Amino acid sequence: MFLLTLNSCENTLEEYNPSGLTSETVFTTPEGFETLVNGAYSYQRWWYGKEEGYNIAETGTDIWTSGAGEVYRDLTQYLNLQGSNAALTNEWREFYAAINLCNGGINRIADAGLSDALRPVREGELRFLRAFYYWHIVETWGGVHFTTTETSGIVTTANKTPVETFYNLIFEDLKIAVTNLPATQPQYGRVTKGAAQAFLARMYLTRGMNKEALEMAEAVIKGNYGYKLEANFADLWKMSNQKSKEVIYAVDYSSNLAINDLANTTFNPYGHSRGSNNAHLLFLMKYDDRPGMIRDLTNGRPFNRYMPTRFLLDLYSDNDARYEGSFMEAWYANSASLPAGISKGDTAVYCTRKDVPDAVEVSKKYQTYDRSKIYLADGTVKDNLRYPTLSKFMDPTRASLNEAQSARDVFVIRLAEVYLIAAEAQMQLGNVAAAAEHINVLRTRASKPGKTAAMLVKPADITLDFILDERARELAGEQLRWFDLKRTGKLTERIKKHNPDNAINVQEHHIVRPIPQTQLDAVVNKSEFNQNAGYQ
Repeated sequence: MFLLTLNSCENTLEEYNPSGLTSETVFTTPEGFETLVNGAYSYQRWWYGKEEGYNIAETGTDIWTSGAGEVYRDLTQYLNLQGSNAALTNEWREFYAAINLCNGGINRIADAGLSDALRPVREGELRFLRAFYYWHIVETWGGVHFTTTETSGIVTTANKTPVETFYNLIFEDLKIAVTNLPATQPQYGRVTKGAAQAFLARMYLTRGMNKEALEMAEAVIKGNYGYKLEANFADLWKMSNQKSKEVIYAVDYSSNLAINDLANTTFNPYGHSRGSNNAHLLFLMKYDDRPGMIRDLTNGRPFNRYMPTRFLLDLYSDNDARYEGSFMEAWYANSASLPAGISKGDTAVYCTRKDVPDAVEVSKKYQTYDRSKIYLADGTVKDNLRYPTLSKFMDPTRASLNEAQSARDVFVIRLAEVYLIAAEAQMQLGNVAAAAEHINVLRTRASKPGKTAAMLVKPADITLDFILDERARELAGEQLRWFDLKRTGKLTERIKKHNPDNAINVQEHHIVRPIPQTQLDAVVNKSEFNQNAGYQ
């Protein structure tokens, strides 16, 4: 059912509030239709930069496990994962609301009164978004409910549709989006031709269409879009660099927190989504109870939800600047009450992926948590409170040290991923030398000064597992990992091999998630629309 007061949640997109009007009149005016399109973008904010999305897309893989503050252990460690999971319930509800809005817009656009120049652009945006949302749905839950028509009122039946049907529409929509969309948009946050091509390349790779994936990835890399890798990986994550030329598509959050949906009765009536980007909270270890340390803006508010597996930390060589660009290991004394021998600004806590000899450790004034204190010999977690912390998403520009909202944009697709797509497609096509060339572009960027030669890989090094390792090094935390492991058929294999905490309960049926129980309870055709196999 259409919501009649759809406000834009993209802070750079103009808002229009047609309060009190019906959808038949609102969406047949250009101003009203802009409201519909802007509203369609807003649903991305339920996944990108939100705890639910991180739990579904990053945890429960080979590279992350539960910190002490983990909320959804059933997703991360597959502990009796069922349709009652709140994160899955929330995302299902919002994605289908987004699909309904996109369907309505696509089917109504002919009567919207848009100019001949604007109409194909807005249709391209809506088709991109429908494909985008349906990809999240079909990969998360498999062949579930599918429709291309607008729903009005209460519907009590649902269908089970083959995965291939979803992808047929995804490809159709994205091809139209590529054709219709301009290379640039006047408002940041709107999808462009390059973004549609990059996402289409990801979709081709997902379906094993490697020739098409390569062609589309190279169209982005070689296109005249102005995309450019940052010279320094760490610079990607500076709050002053939100509009990096490496970013192809982003979910745009505003520095004006009031318009980021913390309290919005239309788009966030449930009151639990924390408004803006919350990633800065989720990966931080508990530091503010250590001697010499208090909570501050620089070190962030530690929700302590997720911690890296030992496997992830070991993926980075000492020559790879992406480790220091992604993780922090040292916390510096900031308290008025300091331990003996430590001054303000000195190291107070050191958490390292490496072993520190006992003789060295006892010689230090600060507290050390080394490899043997964080992980047991087999890689299972020993201490889920202290560990090297993913620093990519931290935000020291927040107004206060307890502020849960961040204005940080979420980078959904960046140029580095497109190089990795091209490399994987080349490998699958048997062109390992070309695959190595694409990967070496990223490894050259990632190399520490004087270490480029040591970072370069040879064609003989290129395997699917190596590419998945490289994707982890480059994209850790960026809401892609679960999808990467699923599409390559490596989810359970790599969890069992590399993540002993998550390996205990993972089973083959976990390659799709359980359908929310609220949905199953609501439908009347329960024999046709039932729970995914393996779940109760």
